[in-house]
Amino acid sequence: MTEKQENPVCILAIGDFAADRTLLHDIVEKAGWKLLEARDRRRAMQLLERVPVQVVIAETELPNWDWKKVLGDLRRLAEPPQLIVTSRTADDYLWAEVLNIGGYDVLPQPLERDEVERVVAAARRQYSRPMSRAVQSVIAPAIVA
Repeated sequence: MTEKQENPVCILAIGDFAADRTLLHDIVEKAGWKLLEARDRRRAMQLLERVPVQVVIAETELPNWDWKKVLGDLRRLAEPPQLIVTSRTADDYLWAEVLNIGGYDVLPQPLERDEVERVVAAARRQYSRPMSRAVQSVIAPAIVA
């Protein structure tokens, strides 16, 4: 609990999340995180420009803005948040596609509390990792060898 209080996660949920909204709010409240919501690109981009967001959870199919376009818009930000994609039809193909294109993970819908907590916390840690340390861990072994 200390990590969550010292480094609160700000999550932006993009989409309707009608069936999962209550659960998502409960998870965020109990974890001490912050939740922002947007149903469309315009609102999402307004929030991303004003508030530091570490994790975005986006439904696969958004009106005129699918998850790939969301990822493209996130990459244009100075500090892009980690993207978690949600889908009622989540399968290995979607998971592989999301990871290969640069998203963080996929969560099947309906959402499950333990999975959401685990994946969001891991995405937050990935967001927090300084780039130089990540790059050094890859480069340093090559230099030593």
